Amino acid sequence: MLLAAPRGYCAGVDRAVIAVEKALERYGAPVYVRKQIVHNIHVVTELEQAGAIFVEEVDEVPEGAHVVFSAHGVSPAVVAAASDRGLQAIDATCPLVTKVHREAVRFARDDFEILLIGHDGHEEVEGTAGEAPDHVTVVNNPDEADTVVVKDPSKVVWLSQTTLSVDETMETVRRLRERFPLLQDPPSDDICYATQNRQVAIKKIAPDADLVIVVGSANSSNSVRLVEVALEYGARAAYRVDYAHEVKQEWLEGVRTIGVTSGASVPEVLVQELLEDLAGAGFADVVPVKTAEEDLQFSLPKELRKDASGRTDARALGGRVSHD
Repeated sequence: MLLAAPRGYCAGVDRAVIAVEKALERYGAPVYVRKQIVHNIHVVTELEQAGAIFVEEVDEVPEGAHVVFSAHGVSPAVVAAASDRGLQAIDATCPLVTKVHREAVRFARDDFEILLIGHDGHEEVEGTAGEAPDHVTVVNNPDEADTVVVKDPSKVVWLSQTTLSVDETMETVRRLRERFPLLQDPPSDDICYATQNRQVAIKKIAPDADLVIVVGSANSSNSVRLVEVALEYGARAAYRVDYAHEVKQEWLEGVRTIGVTSGASVPEVLVQELLEDLAGAGFADVVPVKTAEEDLQFSLPKELRKDASGRTDARALGGRVSHD
């Protein structure tokens, strides 16, 4: 088995999950969470068992209750709706998503048309577009770059969802720039470091793998992208699973080398369970394939950084992200 490193939890996911755990610890159950805190069924189930209640919209939350905004971010309209209900909001938006929100606000203020590369309906895209709805057009894929219409080709900028395929995003940008030569780039890369690092690792593994297994949930954009990248870069087959027991025996037939990785919202325990199952199937030799070191940590949301006496809680300043 070729085991990708880095893999699994990124700093933004770690921060968001700890935020819900800490809110439950501080305020007691229930604590409400708008949407899935991160896109992983195992994480959501564990938090539900601890007392978190997941809702689709803030109007489902009792007035005055605590509500956590997910790592994917929310639009100003959601923030306003929570305020109108007197909710005590805890914003667990990944700081790298917040950066894209700020870019959208700034470019809209300067009257740019924003071409937001991302997937319609994804919470992150909805949140970013909601910062400047009159200025944002979503571009879902490279083909849409050939048909998107803008009002003023001299004032256009592109931004992107943080969890996309790097290669596909750059192809979309290339095709947009063919049509709009004055297209501006964001001030810094919008696709997050963790998404890029996990794609780089699987690109290195894929040519040598008869099979790639990605641990991650179906609604996790970055996990789904890892399957696509593995196939594009030479893996004979690639599949996504939430749990080890979902691996089908026929996937292993004739296979000598398996690549293993996990999306950025996946706890390491799920990867270890997969490795144990595969070892039982005869794949006991594990070779780590490391392409980057990750040690980034984000402080918790400001609402959780103070203890009951108002002092900064030292535990709020460190995450638990680690990769072998």
